[in-house]
Amino acid sequence: MDVDESAPVSRLTVAAYALLGAFLVGWFLYGWLVQRQGFVASVGESVGTGFAALLFVSIVGGIRRARG
Repeated sequence: MDVDESAPVSRLTVAAYALLGAFLVGWFLYGWLVQRQGFVASVGESVGTGFAALLFVSIVGGIRRARG
């Protein structure tokens, strides 16, 4: 199965990733400034949440690609 690597990215995808990025920055600031946990703990928590979100996107994309 060939995948067209030059296919344009939809506006919805770009908007979803921008929203995810804004959420992760907000999550970091909430943990650091509101909950007053350490800087490194806040970075780790937001990065971990980002990796979990990307893993979810990867799994959903793999399932969609396998179905055709």
